[in-house]
Amino acid sequence: MKVTKALKSILVFAGCFCFLLQTSAQGQWEVDMLRSINPQDPSSSTWRGISASAKPVGVGIPLGMVAIGLINKNLKLKENGIEALGSVAIASLSTQIMKAAFNRPRPYKTYTDIYPDNADNSKAFPSGHVSLAFATATSLSLQYKKWYIVAPLYAWSTAISYSRMYLGQHYPSDILAGAVVGAGSAYLSHVLAKKIFAKPKHNR
Repeated sequence: MKVTKALKSILVFAGCFCFLLQTSAQGQWEVDMLRSINPQDPSSSTWRGISASAKPVGVGIPLGMVAIGLINKNLKLKENGIEALGSVAIASLSTQIMKAAFNRPRPYKTYTDIYPDNADNSKAFPSGHVSLAFATATSLSLQYKKWYIVAPLYAWSTAISYSRMYLGQHYPSDILAGAVVGAGSAYLSHVLAKKIFAKPKHNR
């Protein structure tokens, strides 16, 4: 029952927040902000590299945790890795569903003065790179509450968020929605993992 309530709460909040973002996203402020970030030649290898790190790092860290946990017979590490993978899976599925539902084109499809690093025919809202990055960062931050773990994870996620605008691929609202979806997916996976991996209570 608690898991169902948590799922409903997260989905309702994320859905309402993202709907409000998307419906107000056509404001001039957002286009102007994107123009101020996106250069005419977004070919920076630094920002392209940061953007490209979302999938290998976001999926690679949880997979590595599971693998090391299995090799070293570290049950807790394995479970934490599975939880992080769960957050990535939920975020990826949610993002694809929302992309299809909102059907928002990439900004350079609408504005000729937005310059992409490469053409992408997928939809823009929300950002898949950002949702994946924040899902991983939030999941690991919930498990390992040390500043030297949390700070680099969110610095990486924030850098990916900026890179997606620098490269002309997303509006700011796509980024904000991706962060909400990613963080919400991590919290949901955290709640589910607690239920799934709960230790059975033995009667004395």
